[in-house]
Amino acid sequence: MALPAPQGRRSSTFTRLLRHGFIDPSAAGKLLDAPELASVRDDSVLLEALGATADPDLALLGLVRLVEAQEPDEQQALLSTLVSAKPLRDRLLGVLGASEALADHLTRHPHDWQSLVTYESVDLHPTTPEFEQALAEGIWGERGAGLSRADALRVAYRRSLLGIAARDVCGTTDVAEAAAELADLATATVRAALEIASEEQPEDAAVCLLSVIAMGKCGGRELNYVSDVDVIFVGESRDGTPEDEAVRAATRLAARMMRLCSDVTPEGTIWPVDANLRPEGRNGPLVRTLSSHLAYYQRWAKTWEFQALLKARPMAGDVELGTAYVDALSPMVWQVSERENFVTDVRQMRRRVVENIPAAQVDRELKLGPGGLRDVEFAVQLLQLVHGRSDATLRSATTLEALAALAAGGYVGREDAAALDTAYRFLRTLEHRIQLYRMRRTHLMPEEDADLRRLARSLGVRGEPVHTLRKEWKWHAREVRRLHEKLFYRPLLDAVAHLETGETRLSAKAAGHRLEALGYADPVGALRHLEALASGVTRKAAIQRTLLPVLLAWFADSADPDAGLLNFRKVSDALGKTPWYLRLLRDEGAAAENLARVLSAGRFAPDLLLRAPEAVALLGAPDGLRPRGRAALEQEVLAAVGRAGASETAVAAARGVRRRELFRTAAADLIGAYGTEGSPAEEDRGHLVDAVGSAVSDVNAVTLAGALRAAVREQWGDTLPTRFTVIGMGRFGGHELSYGSDADVLFVHEPREGASEQEAAKAAQAVANEMRRLLQLPSADPPLPIDADLRPEGRSGPLVRTLASYAAYYRRWSLVWEAQALLRAEPVAGDVELGQRFVELIDPLRYPAEGLGDDAVREIRRLKARMESERLPRGADPTTHAKLGRGGLSDVEWTVQLMQMRHGWEIPGLRTTRTREALAAAHAADLIGTEEAQTLDEAWVLAARVRNAVMLVRGRPGDTFPVDGRELAAVGRYLGYEEGHVGEMLDDYRRITRRARGVVEELFYGA
Repeated sequence: MALPAPQGRRSSTFTRLLRHGFIDPSAAGKLLDAPELASVRDDSVLLEALGATADPDLALLGLVRLVEAQEPDEQQALLSTLVSAKPLRDRLLGVLGASEALADHLTRHPHDWQSLVTYESVDLHPTTPEFEQALAEGIWGERGAGLSRADALRVAYRRSLLGIAARDVCGTTDVAEAAAELADLATATVRAALEIASEEQPEDAAVCLLSVIAMGKCGGRELNYVSDVDVIFVGESRDGTPEDEAVRAATRLAARMMRLCSDVTPEGTIWPVDANLRPEGRNGPLVRTLSSHLAYYQRWAKTWEFQALLKARPMAGDVELGTAYVDALSPMVWQVSERENFVTDVRQMRRRVVENIPAAQVDRELKLGPGGLRDVEFAVQLLQLVHGRSDATLRSATTLEALAALAAGGYVGREDAAALDTAYRFLRTLEHRIQLYRMRRTHLMPEEDADLRRLARSLGVRGEPVHTLRKEWKWHAREVRRLHEKLFYRPLLDAVAHLETGETRLSAKAAGHRLEALGYADPVGALRHLEALASGVTRKAAIQRTLLPVLLAWFADSADPDAGLLNFRKVSDALGKTPWYLRLLRDEGAAAENLARVLSAGRFAPDLLLRAPEAVALLGAPDGLRPRGRAALEQEVLAAVGRAGASETAVAAARGVRRRELFRTAAADLIGAYGTEGSPAEEDRGHLVDAVGSAVSDVNAVTLAGALRAAVREQWGDTLPTRFTVIGMGRFGGHELSYGSDADVLFVHEPREGASEQEAAKAAQAVANEMRRLLQLPSADPPLPIDADLRPEGRSGPLVRTLASYAAYYRRWSLVWEAQALLRAEPVAGDVELGQRFVELIDPLRYPAEGLGDDAVREIRRLKARMESERLPRGADPTTHAKLGRGGLSDVEWTVQLMQMRHGWEIPGLRTTRTREALAAAHAADLIGTEEAQTLDEAWVLAARVRNAVMLVRGRPGDTFPVDGRELAAVGRYLGYEEGHVGEMLDDYRRITRRARGVVEELFYGA
């Protein structure tokens, strides 16, 4: 009977294994007790070596599997060598502790561990020739005997990969050297695969020349462990063979070569060979002649295709043909920054990458996420394209080499380049070790603690590995994001500030080229502004040098970077000596970005801000962009009017409040439309329109209330001889004002007890006229025109009427269009009780009992048809006129208003002055179908946003899209279209409004 092991010994082994980093000491103890490890079970050197690996448990399991796979007489040789030879011990156990996939390979091919024994100098840093020799021996030599060529290629590839991984995890090579070795191995593999293909298809090989051009990371000699190998194929005829026949033969060779690498065989796969970077992508021929390539790139190629060619290098096949390809296309690469749409194309490429990341993965993306590898690579490539046309030292295909060259030439700051180099190496190392574990293509940080622990230990982190790794990763990602912006803009500031001596700086010409490439139309003017902002040793200049790199990036992301920079200079000139201003931008995270968005989005908001720059404080306050509401605003305005002296001074105070609130509303609208890093763009576009309409209507209403108070007080003190109220009409009454709308109103009065009608009428007329005068006085504040043309008898009628006069007129003379206009009537200022009585007076008129008669409906339709033919401005495009055009605001509003007048008497929800509310009520009452209601709502919101956008961009109202290209692009950005998509914007507008017009034809005209 066997006795159990002494408890003390078991406890001692358990503790020892824990101390050496084993997660499951019990399982590890059982593995060590395996008979195959009897000779080394108690070897302290082996245990120390296992404990030094990324995952001691995984390394021990892999070792046991490898020993078990040996022939019995070979097991001891492996273990003896392992214990006595430190280089092998570190390499083999390092690989077994980092890669489950390579452990599987060693189990299937148990003799391949011997490839890790040699430790000659040439073995430390092999290049393509050494890999070619190793693959040739594995395919055509004794080792390949008994295997198909495809399987022999896979086995030989994995054997070479073992050496690369071993040098990597042991620190013999750094991440850049490992990436270069992986690319060299890929080159040797493609060459071997092409040789096999030629061996299998000698007839094809005999009639064509084929060159394989490496692209992407392989072309840049910075490949991952598991990555597609991007290539382009070039073919030519040989020995007089007809060109088309030669191209077909080359295509068959290329396709076979690709399958040899990517097919899954009993020995697995190597990696996919991806030829999608070729002209026309997947839709284009796999192989082209050199002349065909040149013709395509000269005529059809897009910016991203030239950017991809930065990495091009001859890889396999005919060397002379490959060299001719690169030599012919290289000049085109370095001229691409002069293309008309270069800036737009570059921005779109970066946005497309970010937008295609699944939301659930964006926080784990090492490559494509914010602060990821692509940020570094993209920035370096853009700077190469901008400055490489005049500086050949920048034309390296390798990211880190190019970054070093940019720093050496003064194109990026040396410290920034060094920090970015460190961050990039860290992120690439993470990427390598994640892929190495199971040899799977992934760029996602793992989520399980066990995976994070192994990853951290592979980087040498021992104390609290999971927490430390997460912390370091986030720090490096933040560094990349911070430096990504500085990389472009810090050298521009250094070029104009002239603070440090001995540093290589951008020349004025190079700085101008960079600004042009980043979207600045006037680089000379931009440099002048930068010099004014960043020069000197004052606190203001120092803080602005810190802020400007990121501000310049935000400006460049707008439709008018030059205006953004100019406006920032103006604001800083006005407020730069104010302590709170620079502190606000420096310390309040959102304030600087909000300011940049507002200053570069058009003329309206910056003009408002520059008239009173202190309003910039709203951009940093927690609730600074939230509408204040009518009650709070009215209290503020009436208090300001009360404190003022003369009526003109009082109304100036009220208009100052209006200016501030218009800025608040415009800033909130722009930031909601564009979005910021901390807050995505508002998806509900209708909410943006409603917010603007309500806010502008509220501020105009309280401004009228202030003007009314000032006008009354100036001549009559606290009490006017007549009660007086202002009724909002049109968009004003409907809470749907845009930034440039007039205030449509009716003036109503009722003599007070004891006052004669003549005296009351005279006072009311004087007050109305004084209000109009005061609100249009020349001032730095935007005027508020009052339009009373919707009153009875229009311009021919009295400006002010008594309530009784309105009642008499409407009872006797009112036309159907006047009843329709009253649908939007709502009291906005003055005597509340009188305003309510006016509403009670007009309700039966606008919501007639039993609805409209047929004659009235016909009259409304006739008026609408007449308006369409007569009121559209001459030369205006009816398909894009937001107010009067097809499917625009007027179409939708008249359709909704007809439903209100026909059914408002019986459906309470229709008794509203707001178009969208009435439309929703009509849908709820089944007066309009769901699809039709959505179509009208979408068109109305879009048309309203176009009007708002035109005012924000141009600084003056308009109902049509701007003609100027930059202004049109700015309108597009506000509406959610990226640069270069204004054609799509116009097409979408026409499509949406055309569908709305179809609904109008059916519901309004009864077609």
